[in-house]
Amino acid sequence: MVERPQIAAIVTIYHKYSHAQHIVDRFLEGYGWESRHHYPEMDLVSLYVDQVGDNDLSEERAKRFPLMKIYPTVAEALTLGRDSLTVDGVLLIGEHGDYPTNQKGQRQYPRYELFKQITDVYQSSGKSAPVFNDKHLSWKWEWCREMYDLSRELDFAFMAGSSLPVTWRTPSLDMPLGAEIAEAVCVAYGGVDGYDIHALETIQCMVERRSGGESGVKWLQAYRGDKFWDAHRQGVWSVELFESALSRSHTIKPARAGFNHVFPTLSELKDIVKDPIAYHYQHVDGLKCSMIMMNGLVDDFNFAARLENPSRILSTQMYLPMPPARTTLANFFTPQVNNVEKMFLSGKPTYPVERTLLTSGLVIAGVESLDQDQSRQETPNLSISYQPTFESTYWRT
Repeated sequence: MVERPQIAAIVTIYHKYSHAQHIVDRFLEGYGWESRHHYPEMDLVSLYVDQVGDNDLSEERAKRFPLMKIYPTVAEALTLGRDSLTVDGVLLIGEHGDYPTNQKGQRQYPRYELFKQITDVYQSSGKSAPVFNDKHLSWKWEWCREMYDLSRELDFAFMAGSSLPVTWRTPSLDMPLGAEIAEAVCVAYGGVDGYDIHALETIQCMVERRSGGESGVKWLQAYRGDKFWDAHRQGVWSVELFESALSRSHTIKPARAGFNHVFPTLSELKDIVKDPIAYHYQHVDGLKCSMIMMNGLVDDFNFAARLENPSRILSTQMYLPMPPARTTLANFFTPQVNNVEKMFLSGKPTYPVERTLLTSGLVIAGVESLDQDQSRQETPNLSISYQPTFESTYWRT
């Protein structure tokens, strides 16, 4: 009889609609996949919860799923109370919870601290297991890099990042492998150090497929408020690509009722979007990209790029279900969990963690630029080169 892999979940908090609930519940309850209800071919056997609130679900889940035990420490969750590593994979979900926010606006989730407790067990045990880290690696660059380096030193499969690269796309299309890309943008919504990672991963999962693969990022500059509008008017990023991405939005707020052309003028944009933000950056190979957050105008994530030879525009939306299903069902977690399952079973990541190492650094550089009067940030630390997987991992329909 082949033993089923045993999985541990290390989470910051476990309440309704938290990332932990959406991800851990799929390992416990199963989920819809390929027109049937799919149960993961593994058992989630241990859980550590860093903050237990009044709305905690962990005790209820442990009663319903007796194979899963709650442990008081990360180490005990990984060893099942024994002397060394016992589990075959680890979910690290450091999102949501009551954690401090620094003066730059970064929520200091303890992903790094929890990761270090995981790798301490690996080092003392002399063996390791695959790890999935939800969203960006950390709010501090040195910690991001250390997490990546430790995964290489201890030789375990490591995946991280947003669900946006693996969700549906409308239309369902991909960046051709080896494409020549002149420029790329994402028009999205959300806040700094929370949703910017989703928009940046939207861009990165597409542009990493360009000719030569990823070469890293040379510099980044953030724009906000009046400086954003000046940059938009001056063509710092392509207005044509901005509008091409905007054309994919399902939630765009029309500026005028009763007209077929709903794209707002610049003056109308200023009325609709009170706090626009952009991260504009250049890759080492010369490609320029722009992440543009337009709260009030859209409520989704829309991508556009200009391709060369022949010259054309490719655009799509990384689709999230419309509210309220976005929060309640959160189906975009389904393909993410499926990819994590594959890593736990095979011991190999299905997409490169270097993508999220790079986007984690871009988030940090964007926050720093905003904090430093929107100044340009040179990013020699982001000279991160890697090749994409041959097949993309988005949820095809």
